[in-house]
Amino acid sequence: MGIESDTIDRLYDRLGAIEEKLEHLLQQGVIRDWYSTSQVAERLGKAEFTVREWCRIGRVYAEKKDSGRGKYQGWVISHTELLRIEREGLLPLQRG
Repeated sequence: MGIESDTIDRLYDRLGAIEEKLEHLLQQGVIRDWYSTSQVAERLGKAEFTVREWCRIGRVYAEKKDSGRGKYQGWVISHTELLRIEREGLLPLQRG
C-alpha cells in the first residue's frame, strides 16, 4: 500500500502554503525596542526620506541616536510609537 499521488500532491501544496505563511511572519520581523527610519518606511510603505521628514518636523515621536556613521546621529522610532502611527496616524503639524 503506497501513498497515492494526489495525496502527495496535496501534502506538497499544504507545505508550500505553510512556507509562505512562515516567510510572511519572518518578513514582519522581530519586535524591536527601536526602529530605524528605513525600517519604519518599509513597514508603512513610505519612502525613508518621508519618515525622516516626519521626525524632523515633529509629526512622529522620535529620538536621535548614534547611527554608526561617525558623529552623525540617526532618527529612531520606538515600537510603541510605530504602533501608534499605524493605529492613529501622524501627529498634528505644529504651527509657529
